[in-house]
Amino acid sequence: MTFKTVQDSQVTISELMLPSHSNFNGKIHGGYVLSLLDQIAFACASKHSGVYCVTASVDTVDFLRPIEIGELVTMKASVNYVGRSSMVIGIRVEAENIQTGECKHCNSSYFTMVAKDAEGKSFEVPGLILKSNEDIRRFAKSIKRYENKKKRKTEFHETDFVSEEYLHIQELDNVKIEL
Repeated sequence: MTFKTVQDSQVTISELMLPSHSNFNGKIHGGYVLSLLDQIAFACASKHSGVYCVTASVDTVDFLRPIEIGELVTMKASVNYVGRSSMVIGIRVEAENIQTGECKHCNSSYFTMVAKDAEGKSFEVPGLILKSNEDIRRFAKSIKRYENKKKRKTEFHETDFVSEEYLHIQELDNVKIEL
C-alpha cells in the first residue's frame, strides 16, 4: 500500500468575486460558493487518489460570514481522512478585501469523496501520513463526525422511530405537536 502526506494533496484556489456571483442582497450567493467547494474537493481528492472522484456527501457547510462583491476568495483543501476508497476533504474559505488587506474566515466545509476506476467501481486510495498534531486532530475529528453521522442515521431511522420518546421537544423548542 502507498501512503501520501496531507501536504502532498493540498489544493488552494483563489477567485475574485464578481457581481454575477451575487444574490439579491448583494452578497455572494451560497450556491456559487458550494459549486466552488465541490470543485476544490474534487481536485484535492483526485490529487490524493490519482483517479476520478465523485462527491458522496456534503457533510458540513458552515457559512460563517458573508462574502462581498470584489473580495478575493481563497479556498484551501486538505485530505483530513481516508478510508478504503473514500476521503474526507476539509475546506477553509477566506475572503480578503483587496483594498484594505483585511481577511476573514467565511466558511468551513467537509466533503466525502469516493475514488472511482475507469469502470466506475470504487478504487482503493493511498493511506495518509499524519505529520503534525493538526493532521492528527483533523483525522480524529473526521472519525468523530462519521460516528455521529452513523448514530443519527440509526437513531432516527423511520422503521424503528418511536415519536412518543420525543414528545417533550415541544417544551424545549418553537414547535407545537398536534397528533
